[in-house]
Amino acid sequence: MPQTILHKLSKFIRWPSQMYREKIQTRLTLYFLLILLPLVVLSLFVNVRSQTILLDRTVERTEAALMSSMDYIELTLQNVEGLSTLTTTDNNLLRKVNQLGATLDAKGYILLSEIMKELTNLTSINHMVSQVAFFHNKSQMLMLTNYGGKRVVDAGHLQKLRELAVSNGTNIMYVMPDYPLSDKETFGSLMKTDSISLIRVMDLNNPDREPNLLIMTLNKGKLLDLINSLLPSPNAQIYLYTNKHELVTGNGDRGEQVIAQDSLPGEFAVNVDSRFYKWSLLLLQPENEVFKEINLTRRFTYIIIGVSVFLALLISWAVYSGIASPVQRLLKGMNAVGSGNLNTRLVNNRRDEFGYLTRAFNNMVEEQKSLIENHYEQQLRLSNAELRFLQSQINPHFLYNTLDSIYWTAKNYDAEEISEMVLHLSRFFRLSLSKGQETFTVEETVTHLHYYIRVQQLRFLDSFTVEYDLQEESKQIHLLKLLLQPLVENALLHGLESKSDGHLLISTRIESEYLVVAVQDNGVGMSAERIDYIHEQLSHIAVLKSGPLSYMPSNAEDMFGLRNVFSRIKIYYGEMADLQIQSEPGTGTTVTMLLPLARCQPSFDSKALSL
Repeated sequence: MPQTILHKLSKFIRWPSQMYREKIQTRLTLYFLLILLPLVVLSLFVNVRSQTILLDRTVERTEAALMSSMDYIELTLQNVEGLSTLTTTDNNLLRKVNQLGATLDAKGYILLSEIMKELTNLTSINHMVSQVAFFHNKSQMLMLTNYGGKRVVDAGHLQKLRELAVSNGTNIMYVMPDYPLSDKETFGSLMKTDSISLIRVMDLNNPDREPNLLIMTLNKGKLLDLINSLLPSPNAQIYLYTNKHELVTGNGDRGEQVIAQDSLPGEFAVNVDSRFYKWSLLLLQPENEVFKEINLTRRFTYIIIGVSVFLALLISWAVYSGIASPVQRLLKGMNAVGSGNLNTRLVNNRRDEFGYLTRAFNNMVEEQKSLIENHYEQQLRLSNAELRFLQSQINPHFLYNTLDSIYWTAKNYDAEEISEMVLHLSRFFRLSLSKGQETFTVEETVTHLHYYIRVQQLRFLDSFTVEYDLQEESKQIHLLKLLLQPLVENALLHGLESKSDGHLLISTRIESEYLVVAVQDNGVGMSAERIDYIHEQLSHIAVLKSGPLSYMPSNAEDMFGLRNVFSRIKIYYGEMADLQIQSEPGTGTTVTMLLPLARCQPSFDSKALSL
């Protein structure tokens, strides 16, 4: 199973390369696409570059606008802080504050009223201050310009307010409305505000001052109106944070979420910090709004690329139809003629070079057909007769050797062995005649061959053994008769005759597109010079090229069997058939026939020779 998957995967990987080599249209299409490749790359680069430039310029413009607002916010904070400084060092106000005691009488309430009147004026002086509060430590009174006064009775709240006064010293402190005073109450709920507040201790220049507090609450709505003017679209959001990343104000509900996350998917974010206070402004805008124009340009770019690719495919098809298609038809016609269909004719209605080439092809096929009918068929009949002549030479030659074997057996054995030899000999000749049948299956051939080998075993006093190794798939393949007998005869007479422990191995198998038949012995072997001589003699044999093979000059006593076998396989099985010889002195010899499976037909005829 894994091998099948690997085979399919390998075939799939080789498919593009095969299509490129075999299909002109594939190459034309690829060439046109390669021509378009620089345009596509340039278009994509310009698109990406435009997006980068747009993003950079948008960031620059947004940062400049945000920075301008932050400068104004810083100026506002400086004004509020300056106002708080003037208030906390106002001698007239401080004198009234110092006159207040722990218990408020009528005079005390009058003083508180005067103090609140002065503090209320502060909200008129600076519109960014929404409320001013005053905490008097001795009387525990908290005075709010928007809500009047009340006594702070909770000990925890008093402790927190005093700690703010003591820990902050003369510095300014910004407190968020969610600053906890107790488990249930925050600074904002005590001050009745949801905005950030500035806190300073009163009487800055007096080291022995009481922990009295001035609390100035910034106008959250005014701050929001100020930064809302920077919004580029209705879907944009903007948030103002302190230097401690505490949310002061914003027009959305994602201010706290932005603090917890480094980035927000799908959002274009620009953040700037103020120069002095390090407060920050964060602007969020959906990316699809920021890149709306560039996305439109990108879509146009993709449309242009798609149209260009379509035109490339269309042009390649047009070029293929006008130029490559006639060549393809001509190739198919040549393949049809090569397979033997001489009635192939190509339709031709063109007057250009391809029309001339098509007419020349049709004329060539017509002449080829006439040549085969008048000349080539005669050569086939001559080859057919020659094959039968060469094959008929085997029977007399073998008969002489067999009679000689019977003679020697008669001198050395009793009549029983002679009768067995004659019996096997008669069976061999009966199958050899086979009523004109030219081929046998491999299995039948080996059965036939065994009669001859048994005769030789009796002759040589069983001095050699025989082994058959037949691949199951090869047993039903047809083989030209009397091909193995001359090879076995050579192995016995020239290789095993002088050995007492000879071994003969006859094997058949299928390898790739060939039937492989081998005769192997462990005899005396041959020298390298002898093998070179045999190869040189066999190389002179050329089927249907240098004249009839049966008439080639040769020494009748030299290599008769090999010449006959080699000539017959070349005639019957074609130029792809081969006879290979391997031998080493003292080791043995192996003769191997390689026969194309396509030519291993059940019968012999002239059509087989013509393929």
